[in-house]
Amino acid sequence: MAAGAASFDALLRDAAVALTAAGIDNARFEARLLLAHAAGVTIEWLVAHGGDTAPPAAAETLRGLTARRIRREPMAYVVGEREFWGLPFKVSPAVLVPRPDSETLIEAALALMPGRTEPWRIVDLGVGSGSLLLTLLREFPNAQGVGMDASAAALEVTRANAEALGVAARLRLVEGDWRQPGWAEQLAGPFDLLISNPPYIETAAIAGLMPDVARFEPHLALDGGVDGFAAYRAIAAEAARLVVPGGRVLIEAGEGQALGISALLSTAGFAPGPPWKDLGGIDRIVPATH
Repeated sequence: MAAGAASFDALLRDAAVALTAAGIDNARFEARLLLAHAAGVTIEWLVAHGGDTAPPAAAETLRGLTARRIRREPMAYVVGEREFWGLPFKVSPAVLVPRPDSETLIEAALALMPGRTEPWRIVDLGVGSGSLLLTLLREFPNAQGVGMDASAAALEVTRANAEALGVAARLRLVEGDWRQPGWAEQLAGPFDLLISNPPYIETAAIAGLMPDVARFEPHLALDGGVDGFAAYRAIAAEAARLVVPGGRVLIEAGEGQALGISALLSTAGFAPGPPWKDLGGIDRIVPATH
């Protein structure tokens, strides 16, 4: 080994020590992800070649990535990608990081919309990275999707993911804000399925979230108003005109919010069903039929 050069295993140890000292959970796992990204190799390659000398450029890149993670920037932003439903999604600070809990919505959609080859029309309100809508377009190969978001930067992320996943031809993106009058008219409904993972954190609670979330994730996608229900009210108010008779709504809920969302949808003329629980046992997805 050349003087001053370090092996991949040595770089991995140093990064893991630094992450551990910063209080990062699963520090060695995260260090391995960062090193693989810095070196442009797979995890499997690293395991097999840990004793090899690492290029100086990889070591330098790893130091920069580790420093970002120590500042609690979400891992997905540091490496620019997050897996959802087994698919790779590009992410940036313009969008929320896709979370495993949200995969519950995909499970519910596949169970409640059994016609996999039907030409469903699907609308996603607050599309973000596109993780929900684009996954459903992959699962329903004849479906058409419309994604709305108030952030032009978020829509660019969605567009890039749609191209990478091969569903861009069946997608239309709309820059729109449910806080503004007339937003629903831009969507050219009605739809067979309305989905949404809207902002549902109470405004005053955002500062107390984990630093990874509070400091880095977009507040527009987190802030649900004083009581956390502002977006739910806006969606429920327009849902009847956006969803065909017999069509469905699937909305992600924060902990303890499912009952209130069901009441809003019931008042709007929908028949709510039992909430779908996530892996943690929380009522995560509220389904309703028009």
